[in-house]
Amino acid sequence: MDGFPIIEVADLDRALAFYRDGLGGVIDYRFPPDGETRYVSLRLGEATLGLGVVPGLAPAPSPVLLWFYVDATTADLAQRGFTVVEEPVDQPWGERVSLVLDPFGIRVRLGTATGPS
Repeated sequence: MDGFPIIEVADLDRALAFYRDGLGGVIDYRFPPDGETRYVSLRLGEATLGLGVVPGLAPAPSPVLLWFYVDATTADLAQRGFTVVEEPVDQPWGERVSLVLDPFGIRVRLGTATGPS
């Protein structure tokens, strides 16, 4: 069985600015193929993430936390105008970890290996 998350968004351009441009995601599927895009599937390393447009969707607190191991930097996301909740910190388990918010308030943890502490 395979599965993947789909984030429902009111503004696909803002979502792509974060997940594609900020985190380096690559669009591998777009629907419909012609006209205004209503859904995209992104590849982020080995992960797949869907973004589906729901017009008029109001932002709401989310119990979801996404975690990506990416080369994207927290500073780059901050320069793009995204909220940094926690600056990158080296953790005792050998990772550098930060916490940012996507354009819709979903918490996104960014991690990179630093080696054993």
